[in-house]
Amino acid sequence: MPIQILSDHTANQIAAGEVVQRPADIARELIENALDAGAATIDVTLEEAGVKRLRVADDGCGIPKDELTLALARHATSKIAEADDLLAINTFGFRGEALPSMASVSKFTLTSLHHKSNEAWQICAKDGTIEGPEPAALSCGTVVEVADLFYNTPARRKFLKTPRTEQQQVLDVVLRHALANPSVRFTLKADGKEIFRHGSPQTDFLDEEMLANLPATLGDGFAKNAVAVNATSGNIQVRGWTSLPTFHFKTAQKQYFFVNGRPVKDKLLASALRQAYHDRMEKGRHPAAVLFVEVPPEQVDVNVHPAKAEVRFRDSQATFGAVHGAVRQALDAASKETGAHGAADLLKTAAGQIPPSQSLSSASPVYQTPEPRAAETAQSLDLSMPPAARVDRQEQAASVAWYDEKNEEHPLGAALAQVHGLYVVAQSEEGLILVDQHAAHERIVYEKFKNQLAEGGVEKQILLVPEVIEVTDAQAELLEKRHDELAEFGLEVEAFGPTAVAVRATPALLGSVNAQEL
Repeated sequence: MPIQILSDHTANQIAAGEVVQRPADIARELIENALDAGAATIDVTLEEAGVKRLRVADDGCGIPKDELTLALARHATSKIAEADDLLAINTFGFRGEALPSMASVSKFTLTSLHHKSNEAWQICAKDGTIEGPEPAALSCGTVVEVADLFYNTPARRKFLKTPRTEQQQVLDVVLRHALANPSVRFTLKADGKEIFRHGSPQTDFLDEEMLANLPATLGDGFAKNAVAVNATSGNIQVRGWTSLPTFHFKTAQKQYFFVNGRPVKDKLLASALRQAYHDRMEKGRHPAAVLFVEVPPEQVDVNVHPAKAEVRFRDSQATFGAVHGAVRQALDAASKETGAHGAADLLKTAAGQIPPSQSLSSASPVYQTPEPRAAETAQSLDLSMPPAARVDRQEQAASVAWYDEKNEEHPLGAALAQVHGLYVVAQSEEGLILVDQHAAHERIVYEKFKNQLAEGGVEKQILLVPEVIEVTDAQAELLEKRHDELAEFGLEVEAFGPTAVAVRATPALLGSVNAQEL
């Protein structure tokens, strides 16, 4: 085959393979265009997760009539003018490929009213053919509608996930941009139902009101378990919130990073956050965080990924250090404050709290003078006891005697003192042992779970009144899918409407628990 120049339509479809892979990519590009246009309100509407129809409406400055057709031309953009502009990009869009890429794989409509005009105009595109502009009805801003995505490239549709997954991806895009722009009102509707609303013109960036109103997708209780991050290292500023070490998740999905207001999924930033917790959080667990990194535009390259999801820092070591140091500083401050105001309050909310009679003060040992064997065994550490009311010394000695009978070698040694209500200092024949009370209790409960499973199933505690909990669509689907498996562990959950579940039973081993937190 001879060398030939591809048609614009074919070239756009090739570009679409990089820029538009799913509805979420379209949502991101259109939202960023709206933000660059100065929009104060952005409304996203989906039908069938955006595959049948995805519509983004904004109240930005709009596009002049004579530039509408140009907007669908390749490498046409209002964001940069020459190559040097790439070294200091202050906007979201800049490649000039997004709109023509969308138009090449969908039935595309663009309607806009420029802020200096009294008339709105509309153009339509299908199979590489552009019609218009024609007069249209619109009060302000721009409306872009992408219908029948991949109708002319059916092979591409096969790579899409389930509608619920694709919708969740769009929600994630909207959420990330809403977090970065709290003064912009965002809404997301799916199949006629509003599933997300966030932002207000009165909301100041990173204030307490914004923290209190963070979306529930960050995890229930994030606002109550978050510490403020605010530090500057050289010309790099890091602000936002990160969770206490006691508030964590199985995955890193609750981590949101922004570079100069741009949502990114950056390995360098994620690594800096992870390293800041390396000696504070159990391996395999991940904190929740919303971190905004501000660097001079010339110090970061945002033109390294077609979908603009990644960035490259000119001084990666300085950026890593700034984020790592800022998070460590915030965690250190929170740790000192906790110690100053009584770490016992933390234990009240921890499942592994040792009863008060077993809490040893670091200022003095439990017993000042030697006593008979019962008193000596009272110093043997027993973390197997569940949270309970205060017990007297005789009851404690009896529980320790049971411990002696079951664990003759005392692998955790004899308890000497407690530090900050979190750690127990013990001694054994081999040396000094430092025990994390919470972790030890979790392991004991875990072993009991295993034993009960092996014997036929975990004992259930039926709730007199089922507890109804709001969840996301994705969480509801997952809970329904795992219903039988959860029941084996003593947790009975059933659907209660489209975005809620009813908890009817919890594992008896855990005692009285907060079903929402569980």
